[in-house]
Amino acid sequence: MFSLRRLLASHARSISACNRLQSGAAAAVVAERKMVVEGDQKASASGIYEAPFARARLGPFFQAEPQLGNQFTEDVTLQKYLKRHLPPKVYQEIYPDLERFGHRVATDLYELHRDCEKNPPTLETFDSWGKRVDRIVTCPAWKKLKAVSAEEGLIAIAYERKQQQWSRVYQMAKLYLFTSSSGLYSCPLAMTDGAAKSIEVIGRQEPLEGAYQRLTSRDPSKFWTSGQWMTERRGGSDVAGGTETLAVKQDDGTYKLYGYKWFSSATDSDMSLTLARPVDKDGQYKEGTGGLSMFYLEVRDSNGDLNNIEVQRLKDKLGTRQLPTAELLLDGVTALKVSPDGRGVASIANMLTLTRLHNSISAASAMRRILNLARDYSLKRSCFGIQIKDHPLHIKNLANMEIEARGALLLSLEISRLLGLDDCQKISPLEKDVFRLLTPVAKLYTAKQAMAVTSEGLECFGGMGYLEDTGLPQILRDAQVLPIWEGTTNVLSLDVLRAVSKTKGGALLSLQADMTERLRPLLQSAPIQKSAEKVQQGLQQLLDFAKKNPKHLELASRDFAFSIGRLYIGLLLLEQANWTEATAEDSLAANRWCQKDLIPIVQEANNNNYAKDVSDGEFRLVYDGYPAPVIQKSRL
Repeated sequence: MFSLRRLLASHARSISACNRLQSGAAAAVVAERKMVVEGDQKASASGIYEAPFARARLGPFFQAEPQLGNQFTEDVTLQKYLKRHLPPKVYQEIYPDLERFGHRVATDLYELHRDCEKNPPTLETFDSWGKRVDRIVTCPAWKKLKAVSAEEGLIAIAYERKQQQWSRVYQMAKLYLFTSSSGLYSCPLAMTDGAAKSIEVIGRQEPLEGAYQRLTSRDPSKFWTSGQWMTERRGGSDVAGGTETLAVKQDDGTYKLYGYKWFSSATDSDMSLTLARPVDKDGQYKEGTGGLSMFYLEVRDSNGDLNNIEVQRLKDKLGTRQLPTAELLLDGVTALKVSPDGRGVASIANMLTLTRLHNSISAASAMRRILNLARDYSLKRSCFGIQIKDHPLHIKNLANMEIEARGALLLSLEISRLLGLDDCQKISPLEKDVFRLLTPVAKLYTAKQAMAVTSEGLECFGGMGYLEDTGLPQILRDAQVLPIWEGTTNVLSLDVLRAVSKTKGGALLSLQADMTERLRPLLQSAPIQKSAEKVQQGLQQLLDFAKKNPKHLELASRDFAFSIGRLYIGLLLLEQANWTEATAEDSLAANRWCQKDLIPIVQEANNNNYAKDVSDGEFRLVYDGYPAPVIQKSRL
């Protein structure tokens, strides 16, 4: 009863404060009306009559908008990760650039970002004289951001390798700062990075050497971006069953591509990598994954004309409206086969790895941006007589969002570190297994985090978070692409299982060895010991489930991937909290993360939710009331 009385008393004080505010507002309205009446009386005395409210009366109050500060110096998680992992010389070398760029993404680049949203791309199919031109028109800000991307070395940093294996972490840190102020130019950069990595791996012979030099250039006049044309009408992630594009070999060794690419992002790029099925001399081709090869093409010929490409239409999307995404008809596109026959999917895997990492970085960036704006706004918005920063309930919401954002960033940066080792051929077999396993986990998990955090973040602004001209809803709309592009959550969950099965369970054993070794010092640290023990126990329970329930893994794959993501983020947050320069806030974040259900797969198994009869019941539940009978062809 004592707690209830305190709550009621507090509520009464809030109502009293609200009443005082309302009384003050009412007095202001009375004063304003008096001014209107006095003005009307003066106008009437002069022979000019104005009716009350003939002119808008806006009142004396205007809500201050949130402001962005330096996005690098205000991000303690990013700075600590870099300082903790990078050699001191490397950290000191890159710090000034990140500090400078952190200011730039909050100022001139942020303005370009907003311009891209206000001026989305359009398609001019014909010119004034009826000639088909298929010209994609983008705004000046979009073109400027391409130049900025080159000048800032957002691709080049990773391939110059001036910081050796740390170059990739440096690049991703800079992209993390850039993404939320990029006007979605981060999307073509993701595919450009993937194309550069793919070319580096398959070999830089001409004409790929020339393309590689352009993709990694710092000169805006030479810099190219790349597309990635895989999605067709019959399938998105199912490229084996959905790819219909055919490749006909020519006498000069090139190929002509014929097909329909249903979803091509960054359609104004200079080149693309794509998949197609080579046709033999009898017009026959092979179905399935074994029939796919990877091809390199340039979007325009030497005269600047499209390479037998017709832009059918631009996509009308929920978000990412700044980005030109189109349906393309390939009607004899000149292309070069750059993979062995039937090795197209394997050859383009490097691009998928990079774009999935970029997806994770974008998710972490979106969370940080909405949080930074909400944090600043809490100092400017008052509610019930006090600033909203002084409402513990509001701060609790922000703290929960902060913990999610920190975890997402640490996971993304850790994968960047492993990629840097791979770039420089310094990655161990164990690390390579962990890298392969964590990449799809990070992509799917951070994307889900971003959706939850950006949605919650909009609530921090009340009604202003729902107004398009504030730029805030754009953050949520753009975040929705993250769990869809480059594989939905379910598709990525199955890819996690593929990483386990292809290594015959070796990837899981490598994960166990990696985490067990890194947990040892954490188990000796009093402030985080219980949390470290929970991660250790959760890891063992996850492995036990996988070993005992192989037939349930496909149905449980989503929970399986989520469990890996939560456990590994727990490890990373605990490591940050155990650093010699860590603060009490680092321990709070780590311990709070570990209080959540780290292994949802175990709880679902304990509830018997992976049993066949439960799955059958779920199918009947979904189609209960559907007008026609539906028979399930279950894979269980």
